[in-house]
Amino acid sequence: MDTVKIRKGSPDRYCRKTPPKKRREVPAANNGAGSVRGVSTLSDDPHFLSIEALGERYRSGDLSPVEVTRTFLDRIAARQGDTSAYITVTDERAMADARGAEEMLRAGNDLGPLHGIPIALKDLCDTAGIRTTSGSRVREHHIPDTSSTVAKKLARAGTVLLGKTNLVEFAFGPFGVNEHFGTPPNPWDRSCVPGGSSSGSGVVVSGGLATAAIGTDTGGSVRIPSAFCGIVGLKTTLGRVGTAGIMPLSRSLDTAGPMARSVRDAALVYSAIAGPEEGDDSADYEPVGDVLAEIEDGIEGMRIGVSRKPFFEGADPEVVTLVEKVIDWFSDLGASVVEFPFPEAIQAEAEDDNLTLLRMEGYAVHRDTLAQHANQYSSRVRARLEATPELPAADILQIQERRTGLMASARRRLEGIEAVVGPTLLTTAPRLEDLEKGEPARLLTRLVNWLGLCSISLPCGFTSRGMPVGVQLIGKPFDEATILRAARVYEHATEWHKRSPPGF
Repeated sequence: MDTVKIRKGSPDRYCRKTPPKKRREVPAANNGAGSVRGVSTLSDDPHFLSIEALGERYRSGDLSPVEVTRTFLDRIAARQGDTSAYITVTDERAMADARGAEEMLRAGNDLGPLHGIPIALKDLCDTAGIRTTSGSRVREHHIPDTSSTVAKKLARAGTVLLGKTNLVEFAFGPFGVNEHFGTPPNPWDRSCVPGGSSSGSGVVVSGGLATAAIGTDTGGSVRIPSAFCGIVGLKTTLGRVGTAGIMPLSRSLDTAGPMARSVRDAALVYSAIAGPEEGDDSADYEPVGDVLAEIEDGIEGMRIGVSRKPFFEGADPEVVTLVEKVIDWFSDLGASVVEFPFPEAIQAEAEDDNLTLLRMEGYAVHRDTLAQHANQYSSRVRARLEATPELPAADILQIQERRTGLMASARRRLEGIEAVVGPTLLTTAPRLEDLEKGEPARLLTRLVNWLGLCSISLPCGFTSRGMPVGVQLIGKPFDEATILRAARVYEHATEWHKRSPPGF
């Protein structure tokens, strides 16, 4: 097949110092009308423009941050009652951010690609002066004095904060269910869950209620809602993005990352939040590099491993078919595709130890509060916390030692492999009513956190029922640029990321 050539990015265009031209009015939202099922016709709708397309219209004067922010807030207000995707909508803060961004552009001061871009934060991330509930009645009125690292970095990049998104209470669950603030519906099928724990972030990005959002990922909480909602989610390496000011679930596993409608958008947000931050000891000093340039380099000769064990075992046949097509695409696009099974011993040991450590660290965070306010916790989360096993210190140390050994083993096995591909999840989003019968225990995403790797989920097609399917690319620690590059090449050759849920 013909070689796919990808144009190099030109970040210098963000250094514009001349005032923008006269603006025109923002077009009204399409709201999905006239769309074929899952096929976007919203290229002129600001709610579905990419970060760079929106930025280019700001800089040309066709659109302004104030006008666009107002239309986003109107769209959120019209849908909030049906979606509960936001816990707190920050109208006043958003308009203040937008006015500031617009004034800076008029003065010729451009902060870069995220200048004036409407974003949302998972309501696990502290925002000074704005309540941060963690999705729980326990913290319903909590207003922090300082902001989280990710909130600070995004503010410095010139973003507009639309609000704080819904989540599973204290991020303790994979499907997006919240007994306190409501469970947001999946934009592709309202009877289905959005995935969690970053449920609201997945819904607002997929449904055009934010251009991009931040999620957290302890065992899949960025990638699960991204796969279920048909968007891109980047699970960063532990320490790549500072987590200071984010309510912990499991400090040994917690990460934060971007959720967006395209790989390029995810890379733009990632570039803004990655790297060290003064006063945040959780952030590693590993160099981030010029990610935006690296992801445009193509994948000719890249070695990509296919992990059919364990990632394909038990998967829905339609999911397998779509992911196999991705593998064929990578081969056609110039990558060297090889078999790369994870040993069953690694899988089993990681699964058992992962859940044990996660619950123990979670219980340590909540022990005192749970003793005083147990009735304010949801029944699901309270049951999980109260079921936490009591282990002696020696057993905990052994778990940590086993994990260290598995991480070293995984890194050795990944030598010579730049990415591993498999389904993000075994199925598409389940119906909310089906979860009452019991939650599926096996998640393909947990292994990545346990082994200290990075990973990205991106859309790779739809089932016969019209539900999105995600494919997961797994990379080495601190090598987000490589998996972003592979994902970018696949995305450039396909159009799954251009589809949006009709009528949402």
